[in-house]
Amino acid sequence: MSQRQVLQVFEQYQKARTQFVQTVAELATRPQNIETLQNAGVMSLLRPLLLDIVPTIQQTAALALGRLANYNDDLAEAVVKGDILPQLVYSLAEQNRFYKKAAAFVLRAVAKHSPELAQAVVDCGALDALVICLEEFDPGVKESAAWALGYIARHGPELAQAVVDAGAVPLLVLCVQEPDLSLKRIAASALSDISKHSPELAQTVVDAGAIAHLAQMVLNPDAKLKRQVFSALAQISKHSVDLAEMVVEAEIFPAVLTCLKDPDEYVRKNCATLIREVAKHTPELSQLIVNAGGVAAIVDFVGDSRGNVRLPGVMMLGYVAAHSENLAMAVIVSRGVLTLDAVLQTESEDHIQAAAAWSLGQIGRHSPEHAKAVAQANVLPKLLRAYLRPDVSEDLQIKSKKALKHILQKCVHLEALEPLLQEAPANILKHVVAQFSKVLPHNPKSRRLFVTSGGLKKIQEIRAEPGSALAEYINTINNCYPEEIVKYYSPGYSDSLLERVEHYLPQT
Repeated sequence: MSQRQVLQVFEQYQKARTQFVQTVAELATRPQNIETLQNAGVMSLLRPLLLDIVPTIQQTAALALGRLANYNDDLAEAVVKGDILPQLVYSLAEQNRFYKKAAAFVLRAVAKHSPELAQAVVDCGALDALVICLEEFDPGVKESAAWALGYIARHGPELAQAVVDAGAVPLLVLCVQEPDLSLKRIAASALSDISKHSPELAQTVVDAGAIAHLAQMVLNPDAKLKRQVFSALAQISKHSVDLAEMVVEAEIFPAVLTCLKDPDEYVRKNCATLIREVAKHTPELSQLIVNAGGVAAIVDFVGDSRGNVRLPGVMMLGYVAAHSENLAMAVIVSRGVLTLDAVLQTESEDHIQAAAAWSLGQIGRHSPEHAKAVAQANVLPKLLRAYLRPDVSEDLQIKSKKALKHILQKCVHLEALEPLLQEAPANILKHVVAQFSKVLPHNPKSRRLFVTSGGLKKIQEIRAEPGSALAEYINTINNCYPEEIVKYYSPGYSDSLLERVEHYLPQT
């Protein structure tokens, strides 16, 4: 065989390999092909091609493996069991930028599925190689490495700590400062994934100077970047007062409030989450948000949003109101009660209704004035219905019940309480009757209205256990009226009158 023929054979073999990896990479983009490729044993066929002498074949083989591993955890497991990861890690340090991107993609695709698979990526020595990639000149390589590190860190504190120990955080903070938008997004996302697990991990991110650089990007026009920036700042803020204060000291207020009206719903949600995580810690932080116009902005945000997007706003109003009477009044003045009432009525998801019920309870529990503001919005019957519905979650029932009790124990607005006399079960009824027993002895006008509205009649219809707290409250109310009035409204009194008529002998 001539040299030319030998070269032709090698050329044909190279073309066949190239066509094979390109076809597999293409087929792997469509879910309907994945099972067929798996059954054909494509993993074992791609593995030797990672060491091919032709760089494009190596890269395409890695890309195909990444797409397969990305599809489900079984295929990712097959990559681990096929001893492919050590090969990729070794090549990360040796190969060109295109291969590095493809190799980092495979590591990310494996790590994303579970803590166990992420641990397998760590165990094969990937962290050091990925951290070195963060120092590459090419932004695409940095992005792929940052993405893989974020997917490893998100699974738990131990894995996030391993990423930190590998020296990733300072380099991720540098990546946030790069001009490339896509790299900024992924680096901010990775910092968020590291920060979320514990105060110590969040402090590591803060110590690397992340807050100042993240805060500079809160008004960046790119929506995807803002999503990650707000997520990272929220994950830092949530852990402690000190961390929340550091975020606030970066002067993000009132600038971030404009983002509650951003066209992107995830920007709005993450922004509201950040505000909630800051507000929950102390009255002082909540007051700072109130002073910046944050409560009014959140009320508008909750009113304009639907579903899970509005949830952090609903909770933020409850956190603010819980801190003090004045802060609860700030929520009332900003029409927060009406907005939360609308959430309770219109949302179909139990956990969102439960959050609204909890927030209303936090607003109404402070004083009679606060309770009246909630009661006048006709919230009490709705909370009662939510508590009594058999088809809702236990969480919604518990939060509705607690909110009702909090508000009832302060409410002296008797008009709002009267409808509950008819509908409330015994465990709620005693709180309702208790409020009437507190108010009626000292208010003649209310005593008259209570009779004319039918309230006294309803009280006489209640069957209370002798000696119970409910029986005592009823006796206190009855003692506010002449005996004949109480008898008149007692059940069976009209029958006894008719009986007296029958037995009455007229005088002649």
